[in-house]
Amino acid sequence: MQTLKCALAIALCATVALGACNPKNPRLMNIATDGAGPDEFGILPVKPLELPENLAELPPPDPGGTNLVDPNPQADAIAALGGNPAAVTRGGSIPASDGGLVRYASRYGVDPDIRQVLAAEDLEYRQRHQGRVLERLFKTNVYYRAYAPMSLNQHAELERWRAAGAGNVSAPPAQKGEKS
Repeated sequence: MQTLKCALAIALCATVALGACNPKNPRLMNIATDGAGPDEFGILPVKPLELPENLAELPPPDPGGTNLVDPNPQADAIAALGGNPAAVTRGGSIPASDGGLVRYASRYGVDPDIRQVLAAEDLEYRQRHQGRVLERLFKTNVYYRAYAPMSLNQHAELERWRAAGAGNVSAPPAQKGEKS
C-alpha cells in the first residue's frame, strides 16, 4: 500500500512537472491535428478568360508579372466598398484622395513599430493566460476564456445604441416588447 502511494505521488509530480513546461509561444487554440491541413483561403477562383479585340496589340510577355484574370482581393474589396481600386498603388502608398483621412487618424502620432509592439504584448499576455496545468496537459482550448475580458458584448452594445436612439440597419430587428 505504501509503494502504491509513493508511485502515485511520483506520477502526480511528473505530471505537474511536465504540465508546467512553458512553451516560448503558447498556443491558446489547442486543436489536435498532426499537420497543417488544407488552406481553403489559398485557393482563389480566377476571373473568366477574355479574348482581346486585337491580338496584334498585345503587350510583350512579362515573366513574374500579373495576369488580367488573376484575382486581386484587395482591389476587389475596395471596389465592393465603393472605392476606386485604380487609386491604390502596388507599393502601398496612400492615394491623395485619402490624405485627409490619414491625417485625421494619425493626429495623435503614429508608432511605426506598432505591429512589433502589439505582437510582443500579445505574446506576453498569452504566456500569462495559457491555461492551468491540466488544461495544457490535455490540450484544452483556453482561447475564449483567455481573451474574454477583451471581447465586446455585442448584444449589450446594440441595446445601448438602441436606447440612445441610433438605428443600425444591419442589426436584427428588436423583439416584441423591446425599444427599436
